[in-house]
Amino acid sequence: MTKPALNLYLAAPRGFCAGVDRAIKIVEMALEKWGAPVFVRHEIVHNKYVVDDLRAKGAVFVEELDECPDDRPVIFSAHGVPKSVPAAAQAREMVFVDATCPLVSKVHIEAERHHSNGLQMVMIGHDGHPETVGTMGQLPDGEVLLVETPADVAHLSPRDPDQLAYITQTTLSVDDTIEIVAALQSRFPKIVGPHKEDICYATTNRQEAVKAVAPKVDALLVIGAPNSSNSKRLVEVGKSAGCEYSQLVQRATDIDWRALQGAKSIGITAGASAPEVLINEVITAFTDRFDVTEEIVETAVENVEFKVPRILRQTV
Repeated sequence: MTKPALNLYLAAPRGFCAGVDRAIKIVEMALEKWGAPVFVRHEIVHNKYVVDDLRAKGAVFVEELDECPDDRPVIFSAHGVPKSVPAAAQAREMVFVDATCPLVSKVHIEAERHHSNGLQMVMIGHDGHPETVGTMGQLPDGEVLLVETPADVAHLSPRDPDQLAYITQTTLSVDDTIEIVAALQSRFPKIVGPHKEDICYATTNRQEAVKAVAPKVDALLVIGAPNSSNSKRLVEVGKSAGCEYSQLVQRATDIDWRALQGAKSIGITAGASAPEVLINEVITAFTDRFDVTEEIVETAVENVEFKVPRILRQTV
């Protein structure tokens, strides 16, 4: 039986970013150096496949430091942690490794710099997301005010409207953030912004690639986890860029084939914490069912690499 023809547009860049790659490598190197079990506070990155793979190798995932024994190493996830967490680990004389993405750490440093200059911070981010919790936890209570939407800006009650700076979560929608920043600048004309955009290069690049793919396709599939902020933003970007059927799938088994009946062109991308093996699995699922013509839509080339912490490069 002849397979129906299908054009598959593969967004590039897609999948793992340098921060995620580094965080996973940190867990693997820790297991190699200290043996199992190694404890990880929160999912190292938001992807079930990655977490399950590391768990099988001997990583134990917990939500709080209280759940870790004193005598085993603990790793802090790529999203970052409040200052109180490493302080508590030090007080317990634990061996710990911070896998916070360097681009998230940059935002932490920025917040501290503004705070030391007497400015109160406004953080643009998602309430309860580990990265937001970690960034807000760099400063004393009340020093960081959170906004999620332009409407939230109207309800802010800063200590001094002329002494404000803003920072952002690194995985937000670029377009949505521009709107919130405009609302902040309109209400607080003296607000200070970051020297360089806080939204990370990988988030921006993946969103730009989706904007290029979305107008070409009948459906867009974003491979990523439901708790992955950057993956969910890719779905939103796909819809706003012209592809109404933009859906998040964790892997090939989640694809709704009935909904894709009659489609002539499909776009595929993946969030920054989705491994290549899941992307290939989805592509294979399409080639099994369709006569596929693949086209790569590349909007940027990434060659960023982050070093792992020195403690893991030292021999025992």
